[in-house]
Amino acid sequence: MKTTILSIVFSLFVIILSAQNRETSPVTLEKISGNVYQLLGGSGANGGVFVGETGVLLIDSKMDEGSVKQSIEAIKKITDKPIKYLVNTHSDGDHIMGNRWFPKTVTFVAQENCRDDFFKVNFGRESDWDEPEFFPYVPSVTFTNDMTLWLGHDEVNLYYFGVGHTTGDCVVYFPKEKIAFVGDQYFSDMPQLIHSNKNGNSFEHVKTLTKMLETIDAEKFCSGHSDIVGRDAVKKHIQSMVDRQKKVKTLMSQGKSMEEVLAEFDENEARLVTSIFNEIKAQ
Repeated sequence: MKTTILSIVFSLFVIILSAQNRETSPVTLEKISGNVYQLLGGSGANGGVFVGETGVLLIDSKMDEGSVKQSIEAIKKITDKPIKYLVNTHSDGDHIMGNRWFPKTVTFVAQENCRDDFFKVNFGRESDWDEPEFFPYVPSVTFTNDMTLWLGHDEVNLYYFGVGHTTGDCVVYFPKEKIAFVGDQYFSDMPQLIHSNKNGNSFEHVKTLTKMLETIDAEKFCSGHSDIVGRDAVKKHIQSMVDRQKKVKTLMSQGKSMEEVLAEFDENEARLVTSIFNEIKAQ
C-alpha cells in the first residue's frame, strides 16, 4: 500500500510539472467567436477573456507575475476597456495564484465553496490568502447556484452544477456565443482529475457534467488544459468515467485490493481509479 501511495504522489507531481512545462510559451489571445477569447500560454492553465460593452471579464489568472503582465498587455492590444471582473473557476493554484498581481480595482468572483478553498491546506501547502497583503485578491463576490454578470448589455452566466473536480467548480457561460468555460471539469489527453483532498467526487462529477449539458446549450467547451471541444466530446468524457467506475465496482466485488484493482488500469489512470475505489469503499 505504501508503494501505491508513493506512486500516486509521484504521478501527481509529474502531472503538475508537465502541465506547467507545457505552458511556458508567451501568453497569447486566441479569438473563439465575437468578443470571446482563450488566454493561452504563460505559467498556469488556459483562461478566457470577454470584452464587454463596459469592460473586460477574465476567466482564471495564471500562476506568476510575468504571466499576468503578459495577459494584461495582450488584452490592451485588443481593447482599452478596463478589466472589471476576474472569475476563478476553482481553487487550484494554476488558476488562482495570478490573482495577486492584478489591479485592486478588479472584482474577483467565484462560487462560494471555491472561495472557502482559498484558505485551506492544498496538497500539504498552507494557504497564505488570509495574509493582509493578499486578501484584496480573494473573491469578494460569490454565488451559490447561479449568477448573472452584466457588462452593459452583455450577459455572462455563472453556474454551479455540483461537486466534481472540487466542491467549488463553476461554469462561465456566454449564451449569445454558446461558449462555456469549464475550468478543470474536462480533460482530453488524460483521465479526469478528482481532488479528493478538496472533497471532489467522481460519481458526483458525472452528475454535475450531465446536469451542465442538460442546462446550457453550449456548443463549445473551453477548459484549463485541453483544446476546445463540442458536446459529443463531453458526453464521451462522462461515459469514460462511468466505464471506469463500473470496472472498479466489478473488481471490488471480486474482493480485489486497491493494488490489485490499480493493476487492471493504465498507470495514468491511477489517481482517478484510487478516488473511485475510495468513494465506493466509503458508500
